[in-house]
Amino acid sequence: MDFPPWMQRAIQARLDEVSSRIEHDPALSRVRGETEEAFESLFDGKDIEQTPEYTEWESRYIVSKGIENERLYMQGLRDGIQLTVSILGQSMPEETNTKANQFTNANS
Repeated sequence: MDFPPWMQRAIQARLDEVSSRIEHDPALSRVRGETEEAFESLFDGKDIEQTPEYTEWESRYIVSKGIENERLYMQGLRDGIQLTVSILGQSMPEETNTKANQFTNANS
């Protein structure tokens, strides 16, 4: 099932907004700064992949990417739940009224 163009644009706009917010998050900026420092110290060694600095950079990089991915996932999950509740909220009153009318008519 393809989403209508307006929904695709809305999803993309929301993704851009959340990505921007995560990009500017102070805690994540601190982690990124530490990651950059660890990366810069890599070039002091000759065999980069065997140095403790490389291991340090790699660990920090994995942590920072993990934090980004977790935040994107959680925001996507919240947005999905909110969208589902919103859609169900709009369709529920109609269904409730229909069921109430059926119950009333059956008991008449």
